[in-house]
Amino acid sequence: MKLIERYPLWSSASAMQRDLEENWRTMFPRTVSSWNRRASEWHPSIDVAEEDDRFVLQADIPGLPAEEIDITVDDGKLSIKGERKFERKEENEGFRRYERVQGSFERQFSLPDSADPNQISANSKDGVLEIVVLKRPTSQPQRIEVTT
Repeated sequence: MKLIERYPLWSSASAMQRDLEENWRTMFPRTVSSWNRRASEWHPSIDVAEEDDRFVLQADIPGLPAEEIDITVDDGKLSIKGERKFERKEENEGFRRYERVQGSFERQFSLPDSADPNQISANSKDGVLEIVVLKRPTSQPQRIEVTT
């Protein structure tokens, strides 16, 4: 006679959840890959471009008012900080799904030597924060005459 082993239902459900999370991470690596991920792990996407006379950073931060964005420069580092507050409506009727990420974030960028930390401006429009860092004027080579 063959012995049949039985496993509790919860162990099968746990194995299915692990498999589902692993498949989700494989198929969608840039999305929220785990149900246990905390919302405070929000890092807005930022594009950085160098132009002839300036550096331009563009950050996607929709829903965050300009007065709640903190931009500082210290010791050659540009820091961008902010916090998106969570607005959950307490309603008991119907289905609710929350996907928008909330919480605080901080991004830091090392400024190159050619950047002028005294010439930085920031503008926010339509959920995009644009930071412009002007470059320092380049020094022109000078000819030095040798006298005898």
